[in-house]
Amino acid sequence: MYAVTGANGQLGRLVIAALKEKGLDGQTIALVRDLSKATDLGITARHFDYDEPETLEPALKGIDKLLLISGSEIGKRGLQHKTVIDAAVRAGVQHITYTSLLHADTSEITLAPEHRQTEAALKASGLKYSILRNAWYTENYTGNLGAALESGTIIGSAGGGQLNTASRADLAAAAAIVLTSSSHVGQIYELANDQAYTLSDVAAELSRQSGKSVVYKDLPKAEYSRILISMGLPAPVADLLADSDAKAASGAFSDESGALGRLLGRPTQTLEQAVAQALN
Repeated sequence: MYAVTGANGQLGRLVIAALKEKGLDGQTIALVRDLSKATDLGITARHFDYDEPETLEPALKGIDKLLLISGSEIGKRGLQHKTVIDAAVRAGVQHITYTSLLHADTSEITLAPEHRQTEAALKASGLKYSILRNAWYTENYTGNLGAALESGTIIGSAGGGQLNTASRADLAAAAAIVLTSSSHVGQIYELANDQAYTLSDVAAELSRQSGKSVVYKDLPKAEYSRILISMGLPAPVADLLADSDAKAASGAFSDESGALGRLLGRPTQTLEQAVAQALN
C-alpha cells in the first residue's frame, strides 16, 4: 500500500495521477487535511493534519511506502515532518520517499535548513528512505507569462544565472517511479532539468512564440521584493522569492547531474514546451 501526503496540492495531484496510470488506484491512499477537497481524486482518502498529530499514526496504518511531500508552512516544516516520520515508525511504514530541495545539503536558500532537518530525521529514523532533491519548479517562472506579455517585461533578480528548474509533471512522474520501485532505497537524487536556461532565454522564447517583444529586466533583490509585495504577495513570501532569485544568480538553481531524465527514461521538459504550456 502506498500513501501520498499533501495529495490535494499541485504536485500531490500529479503524483496521484501517475500512480493511477500505473494501475495502483486500489493500492494508493491520499493523505489530506480536508477530505472534502479530495473527492475528485478517485482514490481512498484519509484525514491527515500536521496540526492534529493524533490523526497521523491512524492514517498511516497499513501503509508500506509513504511519499512525504514537503509541507507549505515555512518555519513549521521541520517539526511537522519529524512528527510524520515518528508516526510512520509507530505505524509500521517501511519506506519513506521525501521531496527535498536541490542541493539541500549545501544550498544557501532560505528554505534549505528545514529540508536538511528532515533529511537528518529520516536518516536517524531507522526506516528505509529515498530523498528526491527537487529543483525549483519551472512554473515559478512561467506561471505569470500572461502579465509579461502585457507589460513586455519579465522581472526578477536572477541575473544571468543558469536555471535547471523542472516541471511539476516531471518531478511527479519521478516520485511515482521511485515510490513504486525497490531499487532506490538509500538513494539521494538531485532532480533538475536536462538543459539550463536564463530568464533572458525565457523572454526570448516568449517573444518567439507570441510574436510580441518581451525582454528580461534584472532588478536588485530589495526592489524586486517591493514589486512582489505591491502585486499582493505577503512580505515574507516576497522576500523569500526575491532572495531565492538572487541566489539563483549565483548558481543555486544549477545542476548538471541529469538524474531526473535518467529516472524518467526520457528527456525532461524543454523551455519551448514550458512556454507553450504556459501560453495555452
